Amino acid sequence: MEARQALWAQKPAFMRAVSFSVVIGFLMLAPSFYMLEVYDRVVNSRSVMTLAMLTLLLALAYAVLELLQWVRHGVLRQAAEGFDDALANRVYEAVFLTHLHGERNIGLRGLRDFDAVRSFISGNQMAGLMDIPMALLLIGVIFWIDTVLGVFGLVSALLQGGIAFFNRQATGQDMSKANGLNAQAQAFVQASLRNGEIVQAMGMSDALRRRWLKTQADMLRHQARASDRAGVYSALSKYVQLVSSSMMLGLGSWLLLQGEFTGSAGLMLMASILAGRALAPLVQVITGWSSVAGAKDAFNRLEILLDKIPARKTGLPLPPPKGILRAEQVTAHAPGTKAMVLQGISFSALPGKMLAIVGPSASGKSSLAHLLVGAWPCANGTVRLDGVDVFAWNKQELGPHIGFLPQNVALFEGTIAENIARFGVADPGMVEAVARQTGLHDDILALPEGYETNVGADGLVLSGGQRQRIGLARALYGNPRLVVLDEPDASLDEAGEAALVQALEMLRAANVTVVVITHRLNLLGIVDSMLLLVEGQVRMFGSRDDVLAALQKSAKPSAAIAPIPAMA
Repeated sequence: MEARQALWAQKPAFMRAVSFSVVIGFLMLAPSFYMLEVYDRVVNSRSVMTLAMLTLLLALAYAVLELLQWVRHGVLRQAAEGFDDALANRVYEAVFLTHLHGERNIGLRGLRDFDAVRSFISGNQMAGLMDIPMALLLIGVIFWIDTVLGVFGLVSALLQGGIAFFNRQATGQDMSKANGLNAQAQAFVQASLRNGEIVQAMGMSDALRRRWLKTQADMLRHQARASDRAGVYSALSKYVQLVSSSMMLGLGSWLLLQGEFTGSAGLMLMASILAGRALAPLVQVITGWSSVAGAKDAFNRLEILLDKIPARKTGLPLPPPKGILRAEQVTAHAPGTKAMVLQGISFSALPGKMLAIVGPSASGKSSLAHLLVGAWPCANGTVRLDGVDVFAWNKQELGPHIGFLPQNVALFEGTIAENIARFGVADPGMVEAVARQTGLHDDILALPEGYETNVGADGLVLSGGQRQRIGLARALYGNPRLVVLDEPDASLDEAGEAALVQALEMLRAANVTVVVITHRLNLLGIVDSMLLLVEGQVRMFGSRDDVLAALQKSAKPSAAIAPIPAMA
């Protein structure tokens, strides 16, 4: 409904464009009237002055016609821009959230569909659709000239409409499949390019290319089938237009010979020209029917996207959080899947305290981290920050108070300073301060452009440790009240680990709530409490000393503390 409402909001612009189309339609009659007047007045009167005046009026009519067509295009462009203004932010948000909700196939096409609808609104096909009512009016003029000729023109128009309908029926399914496969092929290529080093190192390029070629071949097969059928209907449509125009003249001549056509020869020629004018918009629409069908499909998908990801309701602004974190019987699954990864998780973390989450691989630690910062929704239960559901909290309000370092650090095209400052208005002092906290300042100054160094796509110009520390600095930027770090020491050397420990100590001193997912003993030595996750369930939760003692007690005497380093 949102897309439909945004389109309906452009009704004033569309009405202006339609009014211009009406005038354009009347001006399209100028050549016909010119011919009629030449036959009826100039030929009979042999007046050069009359011919000159008629020619001058025709030239003026053509000038106004071109001007109005240019103005109509501008009005449709304004309608497209209005549609963009109404939905651009909403579509971007929905596309972004589909990835978090596991609806990636819908999200991948969201922005392309939005662009397709916007381009169609300001395109030639929309203008052609607006000319169709005037085409019907021209058929009415033919009826005025002669009823039989009018019936013939109407039948020709209906025949063109039938061709358009069968064209849609014949090509719609194949075009839809081709568009879907094209999007799938593009997404596959993008994923391959993002992981080019792995593909190259492990010799996967041939296999991936074969997979892409198969998808591409399926897409081309459906596209070719739709194109072949559309070509047949397009040729048939043009044939009907040409034959109708000529047959109109022949029919008028036959009626004249039979004594049933009371008009002049000029009117007969005029009817023939009007028939061609009347069918031209229909032929234009039918010829470009793939654009019309594509825009309709894109609009329908856009509505599905916005319906699946409804706009969040904006409530009253909440005060900044203090950092009281509570998980209440949380059950969750990864977005896009049904298998539960967390079941009945309950614990709490307080400001100025540091909680370590440990456990074996695939125990749900990273999933829990996404829940704690509100990136994923809970299937059941709630994660609360200062008593408020963290997922429902407006992220524009909450985001500056949250620091999050995911396991896979993601940097964006831009400078180091922009990445640390979260692409907001950067405070140079704060950027430098968090860089010093993470031991990154000297490394940044060693780069040719310092903090203005562009990190490239995904931070490819940096080492793994530098990316890790920039991600950590981004998490600490802006004095957050809750910091969740997933394996923050995974790519750090000894100096980096020492800087990390120092940064965590500073966070605790600043009364920040810190949650660290780790399996390193040096970090466990500074935490206040521990939570052990096994198969998505809490096995132990309490103070660090109590949990470590319980683990040592449950382990074999020779293994002692061994279970902790084995956790990943």
